[in-house]
Order: sequence, then structure tokens, then C-alpha cells
Amino acid sequence: MKYPNLEKLVDIIAVLRSENGCPWDREQTHKTLRPNMLEEAYEAVDAIDDGDVANLREELGDVLLQVVLHAQIAKDNNEFDIEDVAKELSDKLIHRHPHVFGNAHVNSADDVVTNWDKLKKEEKTYRKSILDGISKSQSALMSAQKISKKVVKVGFEWENVESLKDCIKSEYKEFEEAVETGDKEKMEDEMGDIFFATVNLARWYKIDAEQALLGANKKFTKRFKKMEELKTKPFEEYSFDEFNELWKKAKIELEKEN
Repeated sequence: MKYPNLEKLVDIIAVLRSENGCPWDREQTHKTLRPNMLEEAYEAVDAIDDGDVANLREELGDVLLQVVLHAQIAKDNNEFDIEDVAKELSDKLIHRHPHVFGNAHVNSADDVVTNWDKLKKEEKTYRKSILDGISKSQSALMSAQKISKKVVKVGFEWENVESLKDCIKSEYKEFEEAVETGDKEKMEDEMGDIFFATVNLARWYKIDAEQALLGANKKFTKRFKKMEELKTKPFEEYSFDEFNELWKKAKIELEKEN
């Protein structure tokens, strides 16, 4: 037995889902576990971002729990089991790595990605549009990145980065026009266009928009917490200028700490 703990885990989940198992586990469905799948994946990503190897091991276990639990639910429904999941994944990896398991030749990681996309398209013949298959559950920012990258692969791209920047300026202008009319629906529509165009600008410069925004969130959170440490009175009593000075002071203090 090469992976005894993995087989033990599959057996444990089967017991938990059995008649004499856990009432909670028996009640679960693919749909009820949907939030758990997302939560565990995000917690694993947090561990990666924090560089916490011990926590990453634990969080990957929680992600694996979701995979095995979903597979057991499917088995109970006579749909598929964990072996089917593993076989399909193995077959897919072999098929999409002909440069490793076949006779194909690649010169770079970019070649690998190009081949991967080509082989994936061959497998997904039921997809009619190049935009089919983009997850509807991922964040809007990640979806925008994916849409942008896919259409660019078939040549739907700005002529140059300056034309893209002009597009963003145009979207801002249209947003301001919507603000002047007080049309909330139009304002939301134009704000969406600003976001989408900005994501394309990030892609143009090979910047991951999701990671960029996560970094900005983290930086803001850290600086605001420092402001909370430095404040000398309740925030509600601060004027705009005082907030601005406190913000600058927090930035300086954090730079000293680093």
C-alpha cells in the first residue's frame, strides 16, 4: 500500500457517510458543501500568501477533505467515486503533457501553455464559444482577467497600450457624465467598464490584477491598523486633514518597522 493514509481517509469518509456514521455528514450534498469548498480553498491560499508551511499542510488537508467527501457523496448516489476522479485527472495530465509522456517537443513554459490550451480545446468539443468554461463562481476580478486573456488569444486586442489607456480615460469620462445625471444604474454600468478596462491594462503589463488588489487590501489594512495604534482620540472626532496626517504618520512608522 503506497499511500496508506490516503486510503484510510477515503475509508473514514465512507464510514462517516454510512448509516451508523455522522448525522451531519450523511445530510451533506454537493450544494450544501459549496461554501465549504470555497472557504477551504481560500484558507489554503492565505497560508500560501503567509508562507506558513505548517498551516498550508493543514489547509490542504481540509481541501482534500472536500474532494473526498464530494466523491463519496457521488458514490452514494451511484454517480462516480474517488477512483473515477483520480483516473480522469491522471488521463488528463498525461494527455496535456505530451512533451513529458509522449514525443512532443517544447522550448519553453509558454510552449507548454500553448499546447495545453490546444489540447484542452480538443477535449472540450462541446464548447461553442472561446468564453465557454469560465467559472461563474470565481470573483468578478478573476473572471475579467480570464475573459480578457481568452479573447486576446484570438487577436481581439488593443492596437497599443496608449489606445488602452485612452479607453480607460474615456470610461472615466462616461462615468462622470452618469454621475451628473444621477443615474445610479448607469453609474454602476460605467464603473464596471472602468474596472474591466483597468484589468486589461494590468494584463497588458503582465500584472495579475487579483494579486495586485489583494496586495493593496493587505497594505491598506496594515496601515489602518497602525492608525488605530497611533490615534490620540476617537476616529469620529478626526477631521479630514487630521486623518490625512495620521495616515502619513502610519506610513512612516511602518517604513521604520520594515
